[in-house]
Amino acid sequence: MDGRLVVGDLRVQEIVRGDGRVSYTIMDSDCSVVAEADGFLRTCAAGTDRTYAYVLVDHLRWLRFAGLTVESVSLEDLRHYMAALGAHYPGPFGLPWREGKRPYGHSALKTAAACLRGFYLHLGIHGVNPVLAEALRATRLPTRADRRRAMLGHVLHSMPANPLAPAEQMRRHPKMLPEGARELLLGAVSCARDRMVVTWLADGGFRIGELCGLRLVDLHLREQAACGQCRGPHAHICHREDNANRARVKTKTLWTSQDGTVCGGTVRRVSPAMIHTYFEYITTQYPAQSTHGMLLVGLHGPSRGQPWTTAAARSMLRRAAARGQIGRVVPHAFRHSFATAVLEAARGNAVIAREAGGWASAATVEQVYGHVDVHDPVFAAALEQVWGTQP
Repeated sequence: MDGRLVVGDLRVQEIVRGDGRVSYTIMDSDCSVVAEADGFLRTCAAGTDRTYAYVLVDHLRWLRFAGLTVESVSLEDLRHYMAALGAHYPGPFGLPWREGKRPYGHSALKTAAACLRGFYLHLGIHGVNPVLAEALRATRLPTRADRRRAMLGHVLHSMPANPLAPAEQMRRHPKMLPEGARELLLGAVSCARDRMVVTWLADGGFRIGELCGLRLVDLHLREQAACGQCRGPHAHICHREDNANRARVKTKTLWTSQDGTVCGGTVRRVSPAMIHTYFEYITTQYPAQSTHGMLLVGLHGPSRGQPWTTAAARSMLRRAAARGQIGRVVPHAFRHSFATAVLEAARGNAVIAREAGGWASAATVEQVYGHVDVHDPVFAAALEQVWGTQP
Protein backbone atom coordinates (compact mmCIF):
# COMPACT_ATOMS: atom_id res chain seq x y z
CA MET A 1 0.00 0.00 0.00
CA ASP A 2 1.18 3.53 -0.72
CA GLY A 3 2.86 4.86 2.44
CA ARG A 4 1.46 8.35 1.89
CA LEU A 5 -2.07 6.97 2.00
CA VAL A 6 -1.36 5.11 5.21
CA VAL A 7 0.14 8.02 7.11
CA GLY A 8 -2.63 10.30 5.93
CA ASP A 9 -5.28 8.19 7.65
CA LEU A 10 -4.73 9.93 10.98
CA ARG A 11 -6.31 13.35 11.40
CA VAL A 12 -7.04 15.96 14.06
CA GLN A 13 -10.70 16.22 15.04
CA GLU A 14 -12.19 19.32 16.63
CA ILE A 15 -14.90 18.66 19.23
CA VAL A 16 -17.40 21.40 20.16
CA ARG A 17 -19.02 20.65 23.49
CA GLY A 18 -22.47 21.69 24.63
CA ASP A 19 -21.21 24.59 26.74
CA GLY A 20 -19.28 26.07 23.81
CA ARG A 21 -15.84 24.76 24.83
CA VAL A 22 -13.67 23.36 22.07
CA SER A 23 -11.27 20.45 22.48
CA TYR A 24 -9.20 18.34 20.10
CA THR A 25 -8.44 14.68 19.61
CA ILE A 26 -6.91 12.43 16.94
CA MET A 27 -8.99 10.07 14.80
CA ASP A 28 -7.96 7.03 12.76
CA SER A 29 -9.18 6.08 9.28
CA ASP A 30 -12.09 4.05 10.70
CA CYS A 31 -13.30 7.12 12.64
CA SER A 32 -12.14 5.62 15.94
CA VAL A 33 -10.35 7.75 18.50
CA VAL A 34 -6.63 7.07 18.97
CA ALA A 35 -6.83 6.26 22.67
CA GLU A 36 -3.21 7.01 23.58
CA ALA A 37 -3.32 10.45 22.01
CA ASP A 38 -6.79 11.26 23.33
CA GLY A 39 -5.83 10.43 26.91
CA PHE A 40 -2.82 12.73 26.70
CA LEU A 41 -4.65 15.62 25.01
CA ARG A 42 -7.32 15.52 27.72
CA THR A 43 -4.63 16.46 30.24
CA CYS A 44 -3.56 19.55 28.27
CA ALA A 45 -4.83 23.03 28.95
CA ALA A 46 -7.13 24.76 26.52
CA GLY A 47 -5.16 26.15 23.59
CA THR A 48 -2.26 23.83 24.29
CA ASP A 49 -4.39 20.84 23.29
CA ARG A 50 -4.85 22.23 19.78
CA THR A 51 -1.14 22.90 19.27
CA TYR A 52 -0.15 19.52 20.66
CA ALA A 53 -2.81 17.70 18.60
CA TYR A 54 -1.25 18.88 15.33
CA VAL A 55 2.28 18.14 16.58
CA LEU A 56 1.22 14.70 17.76
CA VAL A 57 -0.67 13.69 14.63
CA ASP A 58 2.47 14.34 12.57
CA HIS A 59 4.50 12.20 14.96
CA LEU A 60 1.98 9.33 14.90
CA ARG A 61 2.00 9.41 11.11
CA TRP A 62 5.79 9.23 11.20
CA LEU A 63 5.64 6.19 13.51
CA ARG A 64 3.55 4.33 10.93
CA PHE A 65 5.77 5.54 8.12
CA ALA A 66 8.86 4.22 9.97
CA GLY A 67 7.24 0.95 11.01
CA LEU A 68 7.27 1.82 14.73
CA THR A 69 4.68 1.91 17.51
CA VAL A 70 4.39 3.82 20.77
CA GLU A 71 5.39 0.59 22.54
CA SER A 72 8.57 0.03 20.49
CA VAL A 73 9.90 3.52 19.77
CA SER A 74 13.16 4.44 21.53
CA LEU A 75 14.82 7.68 22.58
CA GLU A 76 17.18 7.41 19.61
CA ASP A 77 14.18 7.02 17.28
CA LEU A 78 12.70 10.20 18.73
CA ARG A 79 15.99 12.00 18.11
CA HIS A 80 15.82 10.80 14.49
CA TYR A 81 12.30 12.21 14.25
CA MET A 82 13.37 15.57 15.68
CA ALA A 83 16.20 15.62 13.11
CA ALA A 84 13.65 14.99 10.37
CA LEU A 85 11.76 18.06 11.58
CA GLY A 86 14.88 20.21 11.39
CA ALA A 87 16.80 19.73 14.64
CA HIS A 88 20.59 19.41 14.54
CA TYR A 89 21.68 15.77 14.68
CA PRO A 90 25.28 14.55 14.26
CA GLY A 91 24.68 11.68 11.86
CA PRO A 92 22.11 10.09 9.54
CA PHE A 93 18.53 10.30 10.77
CA GLY A 94 16.78 7.69 8.64
CA LEU A 95 14.04 8.10 6.08
CA PRO A 96 13.17 11.62 4.88
CA TRP A 97 10.01 13.14 6.36
CA ARG A 98 7.87 16.15 5.41
CA GLU A 99 9.49 16.37 1.98
CA GLY A 100 8.97 19.70 0.26
CA LYS A 101 8.19 21.50 3.54
CA ARG A 102 10.39 23.91 5.42
CA PRO A 103 12.08 22.62 8.59
CA TYR A 104 10.72 23.74 11.93
CA GLY A 105 12.15 26.86 13.50
CA HIS A 106 13.71 26.88 16.94
CA SER A 107 10.47 27.71 18.77
CA ALA A 108 8.48 25.03 16.91
CA LEU A 109 11.17 22.45 17.68
CA LYS A 110 10.94 23.30 21.38
CA THR A 111 7.16 22.88 21.23
CA ALA A 112 7.47 19.51 19.47
CA ALA A 113 10.05 18.32 22.02
CA ALA A 114 7.82 19.33 24.93
CA CYS A 115 4.81 17.61 23.35
CA LEU A 116 6.68 14.33 22.71
CA ARG A 117 8.17 14.27 26.20
CA GLY A 118 4.79 14.88 27.81
CA PHE A 119 3.11 12.27 25.58
CA TYR A 120 5.54 9.46 26.36
CA LEU A 121 5.73 10.32 30.05
CA HIS A 122 1.92 10.11 30.11
CA LEU A 123 2.07 6.70 28.43
CA GLY A 124 4.77 5.59 30.87
CA ILE A 125 2.48 6.31 33.81
CA HIS A 126 0.01 3.84 32.28
CA GLY A 127 2.68 1.17 31.75
CA VAL A 128 3.36 1.82 28.05
CA ASN A 129 7.04 1.87 27.04
CA PRO A 130 8.43 2.47 30.55
CA VAL A 131 12.03 2.32 29.28
CA LEU A 132 11.49 5.36 27.07
CA ALA A 133 9.60 7.17 29.82
CA GLU A 134 12.52 6.64 32.19
CA ALA A 135 14.99 7.96 29.58
CA LEU A 136 12.86 11.10 29.22
CA ARG A 137 13.01 11.79 32.97
CA ALA A 138 16.46 13.32 32.63
CA THR A 139 17.50 16.11 34.96
CA ARG A 140 19.98 18.99 34.94
CA LEU A 141 21.55 21.32 37.45
CA PRO A 142 19.45 24.40 38.26
CA THR A 143 20.56 27.73 36.87
CA ARG A 144 20.52 31.04 38.70
CA ALA A 145 17.31 31.94 36.89
CA ASP A 146 15.72 28.65 38.00
CA ARG A 147 16.58 29.39 41.62
CA ARG A 148 15.25 32.94 41.34
CA ARG A 149 11.91 31.82 39.91
CA ALA A 150 11.24 28.94 42.31
CA MET A 151 9.99 29.13 45.85
CA LEU A 152 12.79 27.85 48.11
CA GLY A 153 15.01 27.98 45.04
CA HIS A 154 18.13 27.99 47.21
CA VAL A 155 17.54 24.33 48.09
CA LEU A 156 17.03 23.13 44.50
CA HIS A 157 19.37 20.32 43.49
CA SER A 158 18.01 19.40 40.06
CA MET A 159 15.54 20.47 37.38
CA PRO A 160 13.67 18.41 34.73
CA ALA A 161 15.47 18.32 31.38
CA ASN A 162 14.20 17.36 27.96
CA PRO A 163 16.75 15.32 25.97
CA LEU A 164 14.80 16.07 22.78
CA ALA A 165 14.86 19.86 23.12
CA PRO A 166 17.17 21.84 20.82
CA ALA A 167 20.04 23.78 22.31
CA GLU A 168 19.09 27.25 23.50
CA GLN A 169 19.73 30.11 21.11
CA MET A 170 19.91 33.85 21.56
CA ARG A 171 16.53 35.15 20.46
CA ARG A 172 16.78 37.43 17.46
CA HIS A 173 15.34 40.90 17.56
CA PRO A 174 11.67 40.66 16.55
CA LYS A 175 10.35 42.17 13.36
CA MET A 176 8.58 45.46 14.05
CA LEU A 177 6.30 47.69 12.03
CA PRO A 178 7.82 49.73 9.19
CA GLU A 179 8.43 53.39 9.95
CA GLY A 180 5.17 55.35 9.81
CA ALA A 181 3.07 52.20 9.35
CA ARG A 182 0.43 53.22 11.86
CA GLU A 183 -0.43 56.48 10.07
CA LEU A 184 -0.40 54.79 6.67
CA LEU A 185 -2.68 52.00 7.88
CA LEU A 186 -5.11 54.46 9.47
CA GLY A 187 -5.28 56.28 6.14
CA ALA A 188 -5.79 53.02 4.23
CA VAL A 189 -8.62 51.49 6.29
CA SER A 190 -12.16 52.38 5.40
CA CYS A 191 -14.30 52.13 8.55
CA ALA A 192 -14.40 52.96 12.25
CA ARG A 193 -13.98 49.34 13.34
CA ASP A 194 -10.74 48.96 11.39
CA ARG A 195 -9.42 52.27 12.72
CA MET A 196 -10.14 51.00 16.20
CA VAL A 197 -8.28 47.73 15.53
CA VAL A 198 -5.16 49.53 14.26
CA THR A 199 -5.21 51.98 17.19
CA TRP A 200 -5.76 49.32 19.85
CA LEU A 201 -3.03 47.09 18.45
CA ALA A 202 -0.60 50.03 18.31
CA ASP A 203 -1.38 51.67 21.67
CA GLY A 204 -2.29 48.59 23.71
CA GLY A 205 0.17 45.97 22.54
CA PHE A 206 -2.64 43.43 22.27
CA ARG A 207 -2.18 39.99 20.79
CA ILE A 208 -4.76 39.50 18.05
CA GLY A 209 -6.51 36.75 20.04
CA GLU A 210 -6.77 39.10 23.03
CA LEU A 211 -8.29 41.88 20.94
CA CYS A 212 -10.81 39.69 19.10
CA GLY A 213 -11.70 37.97 22.38
CA LEU A 214 -12.68 41.19 24.16
CA ARG A 215 -16.27 41.61 25.27
CA LEU A 216 -18.02 44.87 26.05
CA VAL A 217 -18.12 44.02 29.76
CA ASP A 218 -14.31 43.74 29.77
CA LEU A 219 -13.90 47.44 29.00
CA HIS A 220 -13.77 49.91 31.91
CA LEU A 221 -13.19 53.11 29.99
CA ARG A 222 -13.76 55.66 32.74
CA GLU A 223 -11.90 56.80 35.83
CA GLN A 224 -12.39 54.88 39.09
CA ALA A 225 -14.16 51.87 37.56
CA ALA A 226 -16.16 49.55 39.81
CA CYS A 227 -13.59 46.75 39.66
CA GLY A 228 -11.18 48.87 41.74
CA GLN A 229 -8.12 47.37 40.05
CA CYS A 230 -6.96 50.40 38.08
CA ARG A 231 -7.77 54.07 38.62
CA GLY A 232 -7.54 54.97 34.92
CA PRO A 233 -9.40 53.59 31.87
CA HIS A 234 -8.44 49.98 31.23
CA ALA A 235 -9.46 46.64 29.75
CA HIS A 236 -9.57 43.21 31.36
CA ILE A 237 -8.13 40.46 29.15
CA CYS A 238 -9.90 37.24 30.14
CA HIS A 239 -9.38 33.73 28.85
CA ARG A 240 -12.71 32.23 27.75
CA GLU A 241 -13.46 28.91 26.10
CA ASP A 242 -16.91 29.81 24.79
CA ASN A 243 -16.16 32.75 22.49
CA ALA A 244 -18.24 32.36 19.36
CA ASN A 245 -15.32 33.45 17.15
CA ARG A 246 -12.94 30.93 18.81
CA ALA A 247 -10.61 33.76 19.89
CA ARG A 248 -8.51 32.70 22.87
CA VAL A 249 -6.30 34.59 25.27
CA LYS A 250 -2.83 33.11 25.69
CA THR A 251 -2.35 34.03 29.36
CA LYS A 252 -4.90 32.22 31.53
CA THR A 253 -5.01 34.62 34.48
CA LEU A 254 -7.94 34.00 36.83
CA TRP A 255 -10.91 36.35 36.50
CA THR A 256 -14.42 36.65 37.90
CA SER A 257 -17.63 38.52 37.15
CA GLN A 258 -19.46 39.97 40.15
CA ASP A 259 -22.81 41.67 39.56
CA GLY A 260 -21.85 42.22 35.93
CA THR A 261 -18.45 43.73 36.77
CA VAL A 262 -15.42 41.86 35.45
CA CYS A 263 -12.48 41.61 37.87
CA GLY A 264 -9.12 39.95 37.40
CA GLY A 265 -7.61 38.72 34.17
CA THR A 266 -4.76 40.76 32.73
CA VAL A 267 -5.39 44.49 33.18
CA ARG A 268 -4.21 46.63 30.28
CA ARG A 269 -4.26 50.46 30.32
CA VAL A 270 -6.20 52.25 27.55
CA SER A 271 -5.05 55.44 25.81
CA PRO A 272 -7.27 58.43 24.93
CA ALA A 273 -6.93 57.55 21.23
CA MET A 274 -8.16 54.03 21.97
CA ILE A 275 -11.20 55.42 23.81
CA HIS A 276 -11.94 57.83 20.95
CA THR A 277 -11.87 55.10 18.29
CA TYR A 278 -13.97 52.84 20.52
CA PHE A 279 -16.79 55.37 20.86
CA GLU A 280 -16.61 56.22 17.15
CA TYR A 281 -17.08 52.53 16.34
CA ILE A 282 -19.78 51.86 18.95
CA THR A 283 -21.90 54.90 18.01
CA THR A 284 -21.67 54.52 14.23
CA GLN A 285 -21.29 50.85 13.35
CA TYR A 286 -21.92 48.48 16.27
CA PRO A 287 -25.29 46.71 15.76
CA ALA A 288 -27.81 47.68 18.45
CA GLN A 289 -29.52 44.25 18.30
CA SER A 290 -26.36 42.33 19.12
CA THR A 291 -26.76 39.86 21.99
CA HIS A 292 -23.42 38.03 22.05
CA GLY A 293 -21.57 40.91 23.73
CA MET A 294 -18.35 40.58 21.71
CA LEU A 295 -16.58 43.84 20.92
CA LEU A 296 -15.55 43.30 17.29
CA VAL A 297 -18.18 42.20 14.77
CA GLY A 298 -18.46 41.65 11.05
CA LEU A 299 -19.95 44.58 9.13
CA HIS A 300 -20.76 43.06 5.74
CA GLY A 301 -22.11 39.92 4.14
CA PRO A 302 -23.53 36.82 5.85
CA SER A 303 -21.37 37.39 8.94
CA ARG A 304 -22.73 40.89 9.55
CA GLY A 305 -23.23 41.37 13.29
CA GLN A 306 -21.42 38.15 14.15
CA PRO A 307 -18.20 38.10 16.22
CA TRP A 308 -15.17 38.97 14.11
CA THR A 309 -12.54 36.23 13.80
CA THR A 310 -8.78 36.59 14.11
CA ALA A 311 -8.44 35.42 10.51
CA ALA A 312 -10.69 38.26 9.34
CA ALA A 313 -8.65 40.79 11.34
CA ARG A 314 -5.41 39.52 9.79
CA SER A 315 -6.92 39.76 6.31
CA MET A 316 -8.04 43.33 6.93
CA LEU A 317 -4.52 44.34 7.96
CA ARG A 318 -3.02 42.58 4.95
CA ARG A 319 -5.33 44.42 2.55
CA ALA A 320 -4.75 47.77 4.24
CA ALA A 321 -0.97 47.26 4.10
CA ALA A 322 -1.21 46.48 0.39
CA ARG A 323 -3.20 49.66 -0.22
CA GLY A 324 -0.70 51.66 1.80
CA GLN A 325 2.20 49.98 -0.04
CA ILE A 326 4.07 49.17 3.16
CA GLY A 327 4.65 45.48 2.60
CA ARG A 328 3.32 42.64 4.71
CA VAL A 329 1.98 43.57 8.16
CA VAL A 330 1.07 41.00 10.80
CA PRO A 331 -0.76 41.87 14.05
CA HIS A 332 2.11 40.74 16.31
CA ALA A 333 4.41 43.35 14.78
CA PHE A 334 2.34 45.98 16.62
CA ARG A 335 3.11 44.22 19.90
CA HIS A 336 6.83 44.14 19.14
CA SER A 337 6.85 47.85 18.30
CA PHE A 338 4.80 48.65 21.42
CA ALA A 339 7.18 46.73 23.71
CA THR A 340 10.26 48.35 22.22
CA ALA A 341 8.74 51.84 22.52
CA VAL A 342 7.67 51.33 26.16
CA LEU A 343 11.04 49.87 27.11
CA GLU A 344 12.82 52.83 25.54
CA ALA A 345 10.49 55.37 27.19
CA ALA A 346 10.96 53.62 30.56
CA ARG A 347 14.75 53.89 30.16
CA GLY A 348 15.20 50.16 30.10
CA ASN A 349 12.92 49.32 33.03
CA ALA A 350 11.70 45.87 31.98
CA VAL A 351 9.19 45.66 34.85
CA ILE A 352 7.27 48.64 33.46
CA ALA A 353 7.31 47.12 29.97
CA ARG A 354 6.18 43.77 31.39
CA GLU A 355 3.16 45.31 33.09
CA ALA A 356 2.28 47.49 30.09
CA GLY A 357 2.23 44.56 27.68
CA GLY A 358 1.11 41.76 29.98
CA TRP A 359 4.21 39.57 29.77
CA ALA A 360 4.68 36.91 32.43
CA SER A 361 8.33 37.75 33.06
CA ALA A 362 10.47 40.87 32.91
CA ALA A 363 13.36 38.62 31.90
CA THR A 364 11.51 37.78 28.68
CA VAL A 365 11.14 41.48 27.90
CA GLU A 366 14.84 42.09 28.53
CA GLN A 367 15.93 39.11 26.43
CA VAL A 368 13.67 39.80 23.45
CA TYR A 369 13.45 43.59 23.37
CA GLY A 370 16.38 44.86 25.42
CA HIS A 371 18.71 45.41 22.48
CA VAL A 372 21.01 48.41 22.17
CA ASP A 373 20.79 50.57 19.07
CA VAL A 374 24.38 50.52 17.76
CA HIS A 375 23.72 53.87 16.07
CA ASP A 376 22.67 55.55 19.34
CA PRO A 377 25.01 58.49 20.13
CA VAL A 378 25.17 57.34 23.76
CA PHE A 379 26.40 53.93 22.61
CA ALA A 380 29.03 55.54 20.37
CA ALA A 381 30.13 57.92 23.15
CA ALA A 382 30.58 55.02 25.58
CA LEU A 383 32.82 53.18 23.12
CA GLU A 384 34.83 56.29 22.38
CA GLN A 385 35.39 56.83 26.09
CA VAL A 386 36.63 53.25 26.50
CA TRP A 387 38.87 53.64 23.46
CA GLY A 388 40.27 56.86 24.87
CA THR A 389 39.28 58.93 21.84
CA GLN A 390 36.75 61.06 23.70
CA PRO A 391 38.05 64.06 25.66
